[in-house]
Amino acid sequence: MSPASIEILGLLAGTLTTISFAPQVWQVWKSKSAKDISLGMYSLFVLGVAMWLGYGLLVGSAPVYLANTITLILAGAVLVMKVIFDRRDRQKPPQDQQ
Repeated sequence: MSPASIEILGLLAGTLTTISFAPQVWQVWKSKSAKDISLGMYSLFVLGVAMWLGYGLLVGSAPVYLANTITLILAGAVLVMKVIFDRRDRQKPPQDQQ
């Protein structure tokens, strides 16, 4: 494969894996709930994506740093909503005591 073809492959792969987070972000935002999402998993995932972003910048790989920048924003949004919504839910009284 030519270098241009390899770059296109990387951009397509990054696009697909990145947009796969959009439905999760939308679902959490729409439902205002992230109770079924693992805080530990998303925390580690966001850290890993941030490291991939750093790696992509250091080696100058556009597919790596572009995809991971957008993924970091999307996954980070889910992580922030998870923390906010879980904190809110812990502060609400149980339904039967209202």
